[in-house]
Amino acid sequence: MVIIPGGEIELRDDRINRKWTVEIKAYILASIPVTTELYYATIGGSSTTHVGDRTPVVNISWNDAVSFCNLLSRNAGLKECYSGGGDGEEEIQCDWEADGYRLPSEAEWQYACKAGTSGYRYGELDRIAWYEENSGAVIHEVGKKEPNAWGLYDMLGNVWEWCWDLYDEKVYGSYRIFRGGSWAEEARGCGSTCRRRSHPNFSIDDLGFRLARSATGLDI
Repeated sequence: MVIIPGGEIELRDDRINRKWTVEIKAYILASIPVTTELYYATIGGSSTTHVGDRTPVVNISWNDAVSFCNLLSRNAGLKECYSGGGDGEEEIQCDWEADGYRLPSEAEWQYACKAGTSGYRYGELDRIAWYEENSGAVIHEVGKKEPNAWGLYDMLGNVWEWCWDLYDEKVYGSYRIFRGGSWAEEARGCGSTCRRRSHPNFSIDDLGFRLARSATGLDI
């Protein structure tokens, strides 16, 4: 995982012509999306079917991703970030001071994607991303395109990535945000500020996630 320095990022919602600035504390982000191999090794799937599968895991809902983060935290002896949820319980809450694994916030995701750059993308699209025009209509192994300046791969293209945040609770209820574009996405959808959303049980073959950790208690 990569240490991401603190700073600030401007977010925007073009639907309502709104912009806002978010302060970012230092945190840690995985250099690649969660792979199929890691996901199924962690949840106890087949010990042989997914060995060596370095493609991003897909068909994963937001709820699946949150459950995985907690399971990985328990396995590593870390404090779980997420609580609540389930039948008859309050909605899921995040403990941002916990040292376990979690999804990045939308602001953290965009800040990390840009890696200090100011444009829509951190590099020339064909060099940094798998998308509709170069993917051959299939998902690709992680880390095969050029990383951004902070050593993060596949921030754009290959798979969309779930973020923690609600999209617009007043309008869309429980819908959560995902970012980054995918192997099936047109070029215009693969940019640092492109926002998509769906309900937390939604899953599809070009949507995965990436792990983050808060810097609480870490010497960074």
